[in-house]
Amino acid sequence: MLTVTDRGFWCVVPAAGAGHRMGGGIPKQHLRIGSRTLLAWTLERLASHPRIAGLMVVLAQGDAHWDGVAQWLGKPVRVATGGGTRAESVLAGLRALSGEVAQQEFVLVHDAARPLVRHADIGRLMDLAVESGGALLAAPVRDTLKRADAHGFVEATESRESRWRAMTPQMFRRSELESALESAIAAGTSVTDEAMAMELIGLAPLLVEGSDDNLKVTTAADLALAEFLLGACAAE
Repeated sequence: MLTVTDRGFWCVVPAAGAGHRMGGGIPKQHLRIGSRTLLAWTLERLASHPRIAGLMVVLAQGDAHWDGVAQWLGKPVRVATGGGTRAESVLAGLRALSGEVAQQEFVLVHDAARPLVRHADIGRLMDLAVESGGALLAAPVRDTLKRADAHGFVEATESRESRWRAMTPQMFRRSELESALESAIAAGTSVTDEAMAMELIGLAPLLVEGSDDNLKVTTAADLALAEFLLGACAAE
């Protein structure tokens, strides 16, 4: 019988968002960087990792931009329909994986808009998540933090000690993450990442330091930076 390590890990990629902060009529994950969409760049980065077994892409109902690929670099690609929130979309992806991933096995979740995640970071996350019971890539806050008042003036300077910026992938046991997301949704709690859902059921995910260039594309400036960095990677 194959072990989890032999088979690798599946990754859920929530891509059902509208990307309102980007502007325009096309969801940001389907905007093009060179010859590919942002989502395609992300799937390429994930599928090229030797320990990624397959990809579960979660799309909006009736997404007309998805090109219907069934595999990427020889890895299977499955599709699920997402909901109105990130939590609902990730939960839909996890449930759709029931035939591929056993309840106690680990699964990754990675933002569709993070095409630059490093393979070394993914591998280190995998090892430490299995060892600790669940983990996420993150980066320590290095800038000075200011708290603003209602009018945009500085109200206070916040300590950056022990503050981290959460990234993805995040990796947890499928059953535990499903239960955490179900609980958050039932309570009407808005969770902004999977680790937050796990925190709400009393678990403490491990922070695994990742590279600062694991950029999440949110604005037009981010898109331009991602294009530059992807071009630099291709030139190496």
